[in-house]
Amino acid sequence: MTTNEFWKTKPLSELSNREWEALCDGCGKCCLAKLEDEDTGDIYWTSVGCRLFDGATCRCHDYENRLARVPDCVQLTPENVGTIPWLPATCGYRLVAEGKDLLWWHPLISGDPETVHEAGISMRGRVKASEDDLAQPEDYFSFILDEEP
Repeated sequence: MTTNEFWKTKPLSELSNREWEALCDGCGKCCLAKLEDEDTGDIYWTSVGCRLFDGATCRCHDYENRLARVPDCVQLTPENVGTIPWLPATCGYRLVAEGKDLLWWHPLISGDPETVHEAGISMRGRVKASEDDLAQPEDYFSFILDEEP
């Protein structure tokens, strides 16, 4: 066990803000536009990034104000991470909520924020458009991915 594997000893609801934010692996997948089939509930991933998403860093350009600037941005909380169907199976929040350990490339395990990118988990270089680039809602269909990234 590393010096402070807080995610193994504390429930999500007891994490400090710093600990909570550290659970984010920086993959950027939650910042992709996703389409949901209203009839089946199936989720379709796209290669369209949120208007605030930086595809080079896999971070938000304005994280502190994202909820005000992007009305459909979903704030992850200890209460909702276990119920959001589109959180990737590799997501640190989801893994901990499910009682699983973080993966080897997670920065809290590796000690290096670059390992998520080196492992090919992140969306770095894989975002093909920004929401601001699309004129019509149906334009998203041109960017549907074959599988969850």
